[in-house]
Order: sequence, then C-alpha cells, then structure tokens
Amino acid sequence: MGTPASGTPASGALGTDPLALSATSLLRFATAGSVDDGKSTLVGRLLHDSKSVLADQLEAVEHASRSRGQQAPDLALLTDGLRAEREQGITIDVAYRYFATPRRRFILADTPGHVQYTRNMVTGASTAELAVVLVDARNGVVEQTRRHAAVAALLRVPHVVLAVNKMDLVDYHEEVFAAIAEEFTAYATSLGVPEVTTIPISALVGDNVVTASAHMDWYGGPTVLEHLETVPVTLDPARDPARFPVQYVIRPQTAEHPDYRGYAGQVASGVLRVGQRVTVHPSGLGSTIEAIDRLGEPVDVAWAPQSVTVRLADDLDVSRGDLIAPADAELTSSQDLTATVCHLHDTPLTPGARVLLKHATRTVKAIVRGIPSRLTLGDLSQHPEPGRLEANDIGRVVIRTSEPLPVDDYARSRRTGSFLLIDPVDGTTLTAGMAGEAFDRPDQDAKSPTDDDGWDF
Repeated sequence: MGTPASGTPASGALGTDPLALSATSLLRFATAGSVDDGKSTLVGRLLHDSKSVLADQLEAVEHASRSRGQQAPDLALLTDGLRAEREQGITIDVAYRYFATPRRRFILADTPGHVQYTRNMVTGASTAELAVVLVDARNGVVEQTRRHAAVAALLRVPHVVLAVNKMDLVDYHEEVFAAIAEEFTAYATSLGVPEVTTIPISALVGDNVVTASAHMDWYGGPTVLEHLETVPVTLDPARDPARFPVQYVIRPQTAEHPDYRGYAGQVASGVLRVGQRVTVHPSGLGSTIEAIDRLGEPVDVAWAPQSVTVRLADDLDVSRGDLIAPADAELTSSQDLTATVCHLHDTPLTPGARVLLKHATRTVKAIVRGIPSRLTLGDLSQHPEPGRLEANDIGRVVIRTSEPLPVDDYARSRRTGSFLLIDPVDGTTLTAGMAGEAFDRPDQDAKSPTDDDGWDF
C-alpha cells in the first residue's frame, strides 16, 4: 500500500479511505521532562529497536561511546548531535527525527530538559499531537515535570504519555510506578489535559519501549511504540475552521495573464472550496472563491496544510497579512486581546513593553498593557499582578496592537490562535502566546495609532 501525500484529509472531508489512511498516517510527537530523565536515551532506543537507524549511524555512535570509555553504545548520541551536547551529556536544542513503521510515519521532536531551554520545549510541542513526558522513577514528579505538563496543556497537545523511566533502578516495583502515575495524572487533569496514558519503562535496557518487558508482568498495557502506532490522530481538516493567511499577492501582468490576481499562502486550517463565500479580514470585505491553483494546476478543493493560490471573483484590496475565512466564520478583528503566554527570553516582560506581534503572516506594533497574573506551577494558583514575567514564566497578558487582528481563540485554532512577541530592536523572539477571546474597550475603539513612531494605540 502506498503512502498518501502529506496532508491528505480523512474520509469525512474528501472521501479518502479511512482504513488505508490510518495504516500510514503521520504522527507528530515531542519528548519532554526534567534533565537526566532519559529523553534522548528513550528516543535512541526507540529508533534502534524499531530498526530506524542506518548502519553507519550506529557505527558512529558505537565509536563515540568507546572513545568515552563506555562498553555499550550510548543511544542518546543518536539525537544529541551538537558538540556541546555530547561533551556535557545534555540536550540543548530540539532534535527532529523522522522514522516510520509499517503502521505509521512519525516526526519526533526531542526537546531539552533544562529549565533554561524550556523555550525549546515550547517550539517542539507547538505542532505536536502527542507529548511523551519522562519521569525518573527515583525522583518522581519534579518542578520541570510540572512545567512541561503545563506547557503541553497550554499548547493544547491532544495526547500526553507519562513514561516512568529507569524502572530497573527501583527494582521494577509496581508501587513506585503507581504512585508517580497517580500524582502526575491528577496534576495533568487539573491542567485540563484531556488524556494521559502511563507506561513504566527502562529506556536504557529497552523495557516497554518497543518490546514488552519481562520484568514487569504486573503491567498489561501497550509499549511506547505500540501506543504511538495506535493513538487516534485527527486527520479530517473539515472539522477545523477554514483559515487562509495571505503570504504573497501574485500579479504577473503579462500578455497571457493580463488580469490575473491571486493570493498565495498556506491553508492554516480547514478546507477551502471553489464557489465558497468568504470574507477578507480585517477589512471585512466579502467575495467568492473563483478559482484555486495548486502546483500550477486548478483544483476545486484545498485543505490544510497545502500551499495554494486563491483567486477571488471581486477585485478587492487584499495584501500580505490579510486572512481569508468563510463568510459565516465566527471571527472578529480587534486591537485588544488577552492571552496566556510563556515568556522565553532572559529579559523580563513588563507592562508598557513595546514589542512586535507576529500573527500568521502579519507583524504589527503592540504594547503590553498589563500582566494580570502569573501561574504558580506547584499548586496551579494564580499570582495576581506579578509586575513582570521572567524567563519560563507562564502568565496572562493584555495586549493592544496598532492594527486590528483576526485572532482566533487558541482553543478553537492552534494555528491562528497563536502569536509571538518580538523585540523590535533586534528581532529576538520574546514570548509565545495563546490567545483568549478578543475583547473591546469602548472608550478606545475610535483611537488609532498617533504615528509610525508614537506607539500610542
């Protein structure tokens, strides 16, 4: 059976055979957890035991392990590729790996465990459909475990797996696993995580990673790979709201195409069809999709994440950064938004900060009007009016933008409900945001930016 093209929708959208699709579907997942919990070793074991490692790669790992005085291959070296990572024995950057089994294709993001690299975990989990959170069985749930669980919940990762690692170092005791699983599941549930699967493993020796463990007959659930292969993945883009951020306006103005005007970009979510009534945001102008071009050929339907060119029946003022959505979409544009954010930079985020806000294909000036609260990871309480967010803090912010933006609620759309705050001086990413519902301030609706340099919205 052939592998379907990337982004092929399920039968609910366009009639694809769901059985054929489920056999070879794509799963994006990320690993997370505290430092030294064994994430890179788990990934290495997963790749090695699933026969996804080339012979020369394994030979290089064996050579590197011998040079460090290790008798057995250090499988963590399959993902820790940076020189600094190998010297220190830690993961610093997100390592992406691609592999496949007869049942499914995978894109894996191995993320760092150190607190200072939480920003990289946000990057790796932002597009994941499943997160594997590791816990050292000797240490149990620690603060970084809670932080990563909170990030997974905020990013709306649909599936979370708790892998209790190093069970060989606690004599494979069921009571140790059960206590950790109960504590983590209760914490994750309180965060709003919809599903938690708990698996006891030893990544070093391979227990319950790809093959079932002979040391834990008290566990009757799936191995890590079995769960990854069978966890349901939402593949029907028709279930999501249609959103098309305009990346580029195409006007060749040639003798062959004197009147051609197309809007190129990637379908962020949902399905677009020829003949569909749409609205351009934030202007609110309406039209009908006259044609859709993909790879130079006309098509009747386009779905996420395809890159296409959309042509409208009316000659409207549409430019880069505008967003095309169905005419009946529940979407409004506003200059004011509230959001939950994870601050990623060493420079604190404070009220009054002047930043750039990047949403989809549009970047605008913005001011942080307030920071109503900061999340306390220990008991999930909200610390009111903290005055600032430090690196890796999670909190609520109120933002005013220079132009209206059509921002979705993040719970409705991960792609068009997210944004970045950027330093306007050097372009550094400061904060990752997940928007709540936009709100209006009647006393300022009529106000517009004073000028390009005023930053008074």
